[in-house]
Amino acid sequence: MQNKDKISAGFLIIGDEILSGRTVDLNLNFLAKNLAELGINLNEVRVVRDTENDIIIAVRELSSKFDYVFTSGGIGPTHDDITSASIAKAFNDRLILNLQAKEILINHYGQENINDARLKMGYIPSSASLLDNPVSSAPGFCIKNVFVMAGIPKIFQAMFEECKKQLKFGKKMLVKEIAINLTESIIAKEFGDLQMQYPQVIMGSYPFDGGTSLVFRSTDKNLLEISTNQMLIIIDKIKPNSIIKIS
Repeated sequence: MQNKDKISAGFLIIGDEILSGRTVDLNLNFLAKNLAELGINLNEVRVVRDTENDIIIAVRELSSKFDYVFTSGGIGPTHDDITSASIAKAFNDRLILNLQAKEILINHYGQENINDARLKMGYIPSSASLLDNPVSSAPGFCIKNVFVMAGIPKIFQAMFEECKKQLKFGKKMLVKEIAINLTESIIAKEFGDLQMQYPQVIMGSYPFDGGTSLVFRSTDKNLLEISTNQMLIIIDKIKPNSIIKIS
């Protein structure tokens, strides 16, 4: 796949059950980690209800804003699974019974067991291409730069493997971490000054019980090493022997 420095992505989680707290989303963590491995930056995550207008607005905005958009949820057989129809409308497309998807569903369930509810999972936008679902057969799909996948984690993960075949990979983000037994306020000024000195390196501080974790991220290995080493020198000057670990 083509490789470039910065490739961006957004994630749209669709479902009343997520917002109500009845279902805990497990897909975000999986997606973020796997995109990072491919050098794709997950820059925004939204959660919307199973409401047509909300889905349409979110898909249009994210699609125009990022290189890739991934969605989860709402492509099942029940009345509240409206993701496919909503995304078709978002791109002014027609929702049709995809003949390949129909065949997949018939082969999986058997002709005698196909009903309207199961057949509903074969309806996708006319210009979309299918994403294979080796777990439960009902496919996801891709339209423009949007990958539409199931909300069930096992199926979401399997569909993502299919997505990867169509993605352009970016330059992988490298990470260094310094854990110290100092509070953020003690190193805040020096840490901020270092960020100003190296704007190409993303720096963040994250407090924990007993100290602070300083995280450095960059696609440039040399700059990452230089900035991290300078922070080690700064920490030693502020308070020697305050470093817990470097990873």
